[in-house]
Amino acid sequence: MNLTTDSLINSFRCFFLVGFLSILSLMASCNFGTTKNAAIPAKPNLIIVFADQWRAASLGYSGNLDVKTPNLDQLASESANCYQAVSGMPVCSPFRATLMTGQRPLTHGVFMNDVQLDTQAITIGKIMAKASYQTAYIGKWHIDGLGRRTFIPPGRRQGFKYWKTMECTHNYNYSEYYANTPDTLVWEGYDAIAQTKDAKKYIEKHKNDIKPFFLVLSWGSPHGPYHTAPEKYKNLYDPENLRIRPNVPEKLQDKVRKDLAGYYAHCSALDDMIGMLRKTLAETGLMDNTILLFTSDHGDLLGSHGYYKKQQPYEESVRIPMLYYIPKKLGGQPLKLDALINSEDIMPTLLGLCDVEIPKTVEGKDFSNYLKGGENPGDTVTLLSCIQPFGQWSRKAGGKEFRGLRSKHYTYTRDINGPWQLFNNRKDPYQMHNLVDEVEYEPLVQSFDSLLQQKLDANGDFFLSGPEYAKKWGYILNKNGTVDYVL
Repeated sequence: MNLTTDSLINSFRCFFLVGFLSILSLMASCNFGTTKNAAIPAKPNLIIVFADQWRAASLGYSGNLDVKTPNLDQLASESANCYQAVSGMPVCSPFRATLMTGQRPLTHGVFMNDVQLDTQAITIGKIMAKASYQTAYIGKWHIDGLGRRTFIPPGRRQGFKYWKTMECTHNYNYSEYYANTPDTLVWEGYDAIAQTKDAKKYIEKHKNDIKPFFLVLSWGSPHGPYHTAPEKYKNLYDPENLRIRPNVPEKLQDKVRKDLAGYYAHCSALDDMIGMLRKTLAETGLMDNTILLFTSDHGDLLGSHGYYKKQQPYEESVRIPMLYYIPKKLGGQPLKLDALINSEDIMPTLLGLCDVEIPKTVEGKDFSNYLKGGENPGDTVTLLSCIQPFGQWSRKAGGKEFRGLRSKHYTYTRDINGPWQLFNNRKDPYQMHNLVDEVEYEPLVQSFDSLLQQKLDANGDFFLSGPEYAKKWGYILNKNGTVDYVL
């Protein structure tokens, strides 16, 4: 075969062009740290942001005309808004242990504050780490149970590697925390702002990583003390101009207005932090590959029915915000969803969204497909409970064990002596008319009670007294029915 000079030159040109294009292609696929060229992990990043004691009714997007939450209102318009979500045992440590495990409190054993979640538990932090996620936790923890200011070593961190937490503090302007050593550190200024800035730095540091990250940001507010938000947020609210719920007794109304102004100030501060996180995700190019959940551990009665705080089965206590932002490319779309999603459902739902296998230890349901427009895998009712009343709702303050069901229309509860409450939440949204003893509702009470018993039997809940369960789990109660804790 004879090759002319021209054919040799053409062959060389062809070879050079192919090689040059291959190099360009390789360069284009490389990551050089710019926003446009950010690496895209095989699985989505996941961020959980949750507040402490933020009730569902105290958000602009839920219809509240007084509180200023523009960033969350915008997030709600772009998310799957689960507006019937509840905290099945509305108190701090039980919710957090359930979030970690996907189990109900009588299964994981954390049915009171200041007791320890088993360090061998199968938790979302461990599962995500095993699935090659980088794990991070910033803020309030409250499931270690060995003292509220005690250093928590790596073996008790439930799978989280990046670590800036305190077991429990609500001193928002001198908020201590630990990182990787027992040296006590202090967040600068108002802790939620400093914690969110730290989360921002974490996101920016890992924006180009091939491995995805799983970040939890846990704020202590708007839990009391109510009047400690930065001044710029307190100045947004005049107590005299605030509406209060009609189920607040007249004798408490002046106090509630003042406390509500402080509570809303915390809410607006946190809303700005949502804005900071969203801006960070946009600037780093991660918005299209990051799932974001915003929720709260429980609500706050704030004077409704004559009570403050939580534990009780009233709407102000059990109803929580729950927004799942799922990028469009991952199948997300803005939706208003009325499924009865409970605390134990969060963990399996997040695993489902990240295409991570859900362990058999989980008791909650996976709503991930539903959040994208699929069928509702849930039930017509969901469970509410108090295993052992304690703290601010001790027996001296009227506290009692209860089990209950919440449907889309009704709340039914039974105490240890029998039927306690029945509310029609559509006709009576402030739950001011207990129907449990009205003759015409007797068939409905019996129906709910029978269904409740079926649910309790299926879960192995014998509805014993609180002290019996405390004894079973080895918890020592003080005279107030509370587990003592070390500050």
